[in-house]
Amino acid sequence: MQAEIITIGDEILIGQIVDTNSAFIGKEFNKYGISIYQITSIQDEKSHILQALKEAEANADIIIITGGLGPTKDDITKHTICEYFNDTLVEDKAVLTHVEHIFSKFSSAPLLEVNKQQALVPSKSAVLMNHNGTAPGMWLEKNGKVFVSLPGVPYEMKALITDQVLPKLRAQFKFPYIVHKTILTYGLGESALAERIEAWEDNLPQFIKLAYLPSLGRVRLRLSGKFFDKKELEDEIQNQVNLLLPQINDVFVGFEEDESIEAVIGKQLTELGKTLAIAESCTGGRIAESFTANAGASAYFIGSVVTYATASKVKVLGISENIINKHSVVSKEVAEAMAKNVRTLFDSDYAISTTGNAGPSKGDSDAEVGTVWIAIATKDHVYSEVFNFGDHREKVIRRATNKAFEMLQKLFLKK
Repeated sequence: MQAEIITIGDEILIGQIVDTNSAFIGKEFNKYGISIYQITSIQDEKSHILQALKEAEANADIIIITGGLGPTKDDITKHTICEYFNDTLVEDKAVLTHVEHIFSKFSSAPLLEVNKQQALVPSKSAVLMNHNGTAPGMWLEKNGKVFVSLPGVPYEMKALITDQVLPKLRAQFKFPYIVHKTILTYGLGESALAERIEAWEDNLPQFIKLAYLPSLGRVRLRLSGKFFDKKELEDEIQNQVNLLLPQINDVFVGFEEDESIEAVIGKQLTELGKTLAIAESCTGGRIAESFTANAGASAYFIGSVVTYATASKVKVLGISENIINKHSVVSKEVAEAMAKNVRTLFDSDYAISTTGNAGPSKGDSDAEVGTVWIAIATKDHVYSEVFNFGDHREKVIRRATNKAFEMLQKLFLKK
């Protein structure tokens, strides 16, 4: 079973917005065993839409269209879909009532005729009520193919996919189950890791595949299986994990399961009832941002400071000027003092600090560009490590951020 995604809107093509809708749909469909054949982004122009629909029908069994369903004249998707299906627009009473309710309850603006036109849908379509907006989803079928047109607003589209489109597809078609298990490793490159586990990988069952997902400072190993018996699939994937872990125990730090390492750490902190504070210099708040991007971070993340300039390390964190003058701002002593002092400042259980030269210039230190000290402090101990992450500024920041996660995660695993 294959699907194609068509995103409509000039704002995507000119780079004004990023197409996150396709990523979400692809991920959710993959869970159902639906492969994405192609993703196409097109202009909000009739001939372009018609051509894309024709090509998608030839390629795929399921065609998902997002965007172009607004009330203004430049949104022509509904009219073009009607032309493709030789259909006409009709007013859906339930949708109109829904639109009227939204305007009466949530908007001070008057309900205009153009807003009422949101209730116009192709007569051959099954309406998918959009409880989060005014533009309904529309389900049509032609030549054994399913076409679903959805609003482009991400949270509206996501709710329709999750609550209506996927359950309807599951009821209409039989899909194999797909199970993923993602193993997080740090400290060993992709090639070295592949060589180490080559024999294990060669003996994987045919219905289980391994993917290497490297990023700066880490490699994720994703086991993916597709099978019609869900329990048998889950059991075999767990069996393969059990065979793998003894071979990588020195670089294994946990399981991701569709979550980032910072989300995993957040759950561990919550389960332990522990808290975290952060003091960042060269990473500029990137570590704190990664934690607070996850819902529920307030349960464990108390706060952070970005003491970017040397003077702020002295004024905000109380780092001794004598320590800085003697050892340099990029040093073991300063990193550990930052971690200890920010932990005290926020009265947290754990603290992370970073200080380094991300480049391109050396700044207030003579340390080579790419040099980063990272420290972890607890109530009883503080330890630090030094790294050289190269001479590309963004690469240094990302690798330092990932390494900080690794160090904290390894500390938990020792407990």
